[in-house]
Amino acid sequence: MFADRRRYLSVSMLDDAIKALTQMFSPPLRAVLWKSIGLALTLIVIAGIALDRLIFWLVGAGSTSVETTLGPHANMPVSAIAWLLSVAASLGIIVGSVFLMPAVTAFVASFFADQIGDEVEHESYPTDAPGKALPLWRAIIEGGKTALLAIAVYVCAAPFLLLAGIGALIFFFATAWLLGREYFELAAMRFRPPQEAKALRKRNAATVYLGGLFIAAFVSIPVVNLATPLFAMALMVHVHKRLGGSKLIAQRS
Repeated sequence: MFADRRRYLSVSMLDDAIKALTQMFSPPLRAVLWKSIGLALTLIVIAGIALDRLIFWLVGAGSTSVETTLGPHANMPVSAIAWLLSVAASLGIIVGSVFLMPAVTAFVASFFADQIGDEVEHESYPTDAPGKALPLWRAIIEGGKTALLAIAVYVCAAPFLLLAGIGALIFFFATAWLLGREYFELAAMRFRPPQEAKALRKRNAATVYLGGLFIAAFVSIPVVNLATPLFAMALMVHVHKRLGGSKLIAQRS
């Protein structure tokens, strides 16, 4: 029975994922796609420039301090070391941007979640009562919390990158858990009070996590992952509809 249920969940989730991928490029969502990509790129560039300036300042300050301590004869080796550190820092920023993408897209999603939810519900469930837009401040808070939690988890997992890829697995499974819960709750809170949405997510933790694995796989693909908010939100709208069924309520406190 357990194997049958697992097979059913996998097939249903795959069907939901295919629907989400198809709807991402539908005309109503195309404008949202470009806006979310633009905002994600802007945030990544701003974060990269800020980190780049900070690292170069730290390297420069450190070089000056070393030269002052050791004297002018240390200028050449210190300059060489500073250059190597700058190159390493630049590469680190690029790699860091890749790992920060789930956090960035989670925050971006808070601005467009309801537009995506509206379109997916209208297209796939036209006879159902539509959900109500989540207040923007609450959506931003939810997205911000997920982004900060993602950064904290990634910082803790970073040392494990040195252990034969264990860190990469931690990143992947942590991303599945973080993004699965965020997008499901954003979809559910269009119909339910926040506490009820969280309770529904907990009661269906395995299903939500399975959906999170699909989202984690999507966000792992460079460039394509800029569209994560559309895919993830559309996916979780379908998952919520399937789990909620006739129990969906149109009023939210």
